Amino acid sequence: MADAYIIDAVRTPRGVGKLGKGALAHLHPHVLGATVLNALKERNNLDTSKVDDIVWSTSTQNGKQSGDLGRFSALYAGWDTKASGVTLDRFCGGGITSVAFAASQIMSGFEDVVVAGGTEMMSHQAEIAMWNEGTPYADLGWSKGNDKFYDKHPISNVGVAADAIAAMEGISRAELEALGVDSQRKAATAIAEGRFDKSVVPVYNEDGTVALDREEYPRPQTTPESLASLKPAFGAVEQMAAAPDGTTMRQMIERKYPDLKWEPTHHAGTSSGVVDGSAALLLASEQGMKDNGWKARGRIVTAVNAGDCPTLILNAPVPAAKKALERAGLTVDDIDVWEINEAFAVVTEKTIRDLGIDRAKVNINGGAIALGHPIGATGSILIGTALDELERSGGRYALITMCAFGGMAPAIIIERL
Repeated sequence: MADAYIIDAVRTPRGVGKLGKGALAHLHPHVLGATVLNALKERNNLDTSKVDDIVWSTSTQNGKQSGDLGRFSALYAGWDTKASGVTLDRFCGGGITSVAFAASQIMSGFEDVVVAGGTEMMSHQAEIAMWNEGTPYADLGWSKGNDKFYDKHPISNVGVAADAIAAMEGISRAELEALGVDSQRKAATAIAEGRFDKSVVPVYNEDGTVALDREEYPRPQTTPESLASLKPAFGAVEQMAAAPDGTTMRQMIERKYPDLKWEPTHHAGTSSGVVDGSAALLLASEQGMKDNGWKARGRIVTAVNAGDCPTLILNAPVPAAKKALERAGLTVDDIDVWEINEAFAVVTEKTIRDLGIDRAKVNINGGAIALGHPIGATGSILIGTALDELERSGGRYALITMCAFGGMAPAIIIERL
């Protein structure tokens, strides 16, 4: 089987994902997608007529984010019409999956040059009203009469599930907040030292002025005391109806785990930030590199997927990471850089504990608690971040994984060249 090589990786800065407040929120998602696509083009002297495909990730494919965002971002960017595109959805995990699918096309010998990435503008989710009847997230089986679905697979809210897992694992609020403070500290250091400068490209308004050229979400002033003063965010959500018969979010979990007792613990300081952002990677075969005069920065070692309990939603990164390591013939200690998405602090904390990972290797430059989590784009962002960190530190292997709604997780291992 052929190798799939990473030629380059770029991303936008992440803007606060609130209409009227975030620096990117007034833009169309096509603008963010076009920004990273054209950055790849310019940085690598890319003839876009030679791009075999564009594999894109967008989780909320509705409203402005509907209609195959990968293809239409390329057209908006002025790319050659020969560069086709497809857009996928694996919820939070899509940005890893887009890279895995692109790599698979190359490794199979089907294609030579493929771009992968993702875009998510969470500022538009209020417009999309993602939980309203008639949108993809609402139709989880019972909204069309299949009222037994939630008996078999009770699905709760992600924040409520995070709180439940913390209790199940014996992870205290103080321990979760320690991870949140650490995320902010590491992100502040990375920004101050310019560790993101290699990959981050500015986003421009239509008039040519800069919309955003820096991370907008981090709160470097965060302290243990400031987090301890915050009210848990998901107490009220627990009581929200999750099914037509009035079953609440808490009851959904109790339906599956009747003996589990817990109190709300996560809040804004231990949950991922709501942001807008986009990222893209240029992948090529050996022939693709030769034809275009490129030198590889990295190689895709393996990419896998795993499922876990859909009621707890967030626990699949552990089996996904184990599967990836086994497929690659590597151990936990062989991995120099771990990117474990901080959807909630408990996800990263549980993965560290279950796998026995050296904390110094995890989310070295901060995670989504500090920097934000633009759902469908985050996986691609993290792969680029991991590659940059391998080059900065001289490490060899990085493993990137993240939880995804429905109780799933992709994982990918890359090697620095």
